[in-house]
Order: sequence, then structure tokens, then C-alpha cells
Amino acid sequence: MARYFIIYKPFGVLSQFSGEGQTLASLFHFPKTVYPVGRLDKDSEGLLIITDDKQLNHHLLNPRFGHQRTYLAQVEGIPDQEALRQLEKGVDINVDGKIYRTKHAVAKIPEQVPDLPERNPPIRYRKNVPDTWISLTLIEGKNRQVRKMTAAVGHPTLRLVRWSVEKLTIQGFQVGEVREMEKEEIYRALGLSGFRRK
Repeated sequence: MARYFIIYKPFGVLSQFSGEGQTLASLFHFPKTVYPVGRLDKDSEGLLIITDDKQLNHHLLNPRFGHQRTYLAQVEGIPDQEALRQLEKGVDINVDGKIYRTKHAVAKIPEQVPDLPERNPPIRYRKNVPDTWISLTLIEGKNRQVRKMTAAVGHPTLRLVRWSVEKLTIQGFQVGEVREMEKEEIYRALGLSGFRRK
């Protein structure tokens, strides 16, 4: 029987169970069979799915299925409408030494940022440089993509949180919190066949 865990990965934790530095094993006593689906960089935070469901892993990682993942990025400066439009249309980033044009995205400055826990350590504030939270929804996940995209439009990312995958979110989670979920619950939130709402 497959197991499903949702975690709020903290800043500074590696998306793996072994190796040097702080790993996922420090957060919870996970079953030996499970593994993270995809990854979040050490310096990124937020939603990470941990399971031993190979079918789910395949569906979420195969680019053919293009599911939505929403990130909240705290960026330097105040992006104007043109910068947001560029993020939506696609920007050129470097992926494995080659120029790659990102796919259509949804970029906006949210009226209200979700109530996120404080980051430890906090970001470095600079008095003379304002910062802004933007919401960026992608259907792909290249290495460090969000950071590369915001930098490409002149607004480097200071803090990055993966907020949701489809309708699965970390709303109400504390940093480092782990919750186990039932298959039906997680499949429904991810909009997967067999548990789709009629």
C-alpha cells in the first residue's frame, strides 16, 4: 500500500534522505520505501510530496502532463506590467548550457500574500531597495527556473516558496511540518483521473 506525505520543506534542507548537510530525514521518521517527487533546491522552501507511488511520481515528473505549480517569489524591486508580461510570455534562460525559452506562465502581484511563516535565517533587507512578492504559476520545472526567470526580467529572487501543485497547497503548514495523506485525497487535489470530481 503506497504512502503519501506532504511537507513544508524548510530553507537549507536538502531534498534527499542521505548525504552531508541537513536532509529530509531530520524532519520525520519516514518509511524506508518513500522518496521525494521532484526536488526543491536547498535555498528554496515549500511544498514537497514524498511517496512510494511510482505512477504518481511518473505523472508529476513527466513534462507531457504539464501540471500547474505555483511559487511565491519575494523579488528585488517592484516589477512593472511589462516585466510580468515577459514572465508570462516566456523568457530565455540557461538550462544545461543551452538557451531555453520558458513556456507560457501566469505571473501576478497578489493583492494579499498568504500568511507564510518567517524564514530562518531571514532574507537580507536593504533599506534603499524595495522588494515585492509575486506569484508565478508554471507548467514545467527546469532547474532553478523561477530564480532564472525573475533575474532575466531584472528582479532577482530573495526568497522562494513553492506554494501549491494543482490544488494541493501548504496553506496552514508550519515550516518543517509533515502530514500524511490518503491516496484518494491527494489524487483528488492533484486532479488525477479516477478521483476527479464529477
